[in-house]
Amino acid sequence: MTKALISIDYTYDFVADDGLLTAGRPAQAIADQIAEVTREAYDRGDYIFFAIDGHDKGDVFHPETKLFPPHNIKETSGRHLYGPLKKVYDSIGSDSRVFWMDKRHYSAFSGTDLDIRLRERRVDTVILTGVLTDICVLHTAIDAYNFGYQIEVVESAVASLDDARHSFALNHMTQVLGAKIIK
Repeated sequence: MTKALISIDYTYDFVADDGLLTAGRPAQAIADQIAEVTREAYDRGDYIFFAIDGHDKGDVFHPETKLFPPHNIKETSGRHLYGPLKKVYDSIGSDSRVFWMDKRHYSAFSGTDLDIRLRERRVDTVILTGVLTDICVLHTAIDAYNFGYQIEVVESAVASLDDARHSFALNHMTQVLGAKIIK
């Protein structure tokens, strides 16, 4: 079994109190755990993908502009990894098993070459971490399911805006996608 951890959108804009589209405390509460899980996956020899939302300044055609304020604008500090995860990335980011991947949509698969890179490495299982459980993590899980990957979600390393949305997404991933929730 070959695994890849996909760290989704754990950036300043989504996590910091003054981030442009922040999940705030729920996202901040997983800071140490997401860093630890990422480091453990790296130490195990798993591939690591940082799938990070990246929007163009002033892009009025992107569908999210109707739903959310501008966020994770390319070449801004809002796209920087947040907290201890940034330190982990700084220490492993130059390794050939670690990838930074810009994404434009909720899913890390949509409009990226993630599926190709995973298949080249014979990955059969994806481990999901990051924010938001009910948006980008869930949409990535749905696409992973549709592409035939086994899915693991680290419960203590994903967060949403509130408990109800978080619980719904975890339940959906287990009951509908067959994901394994790692406690």
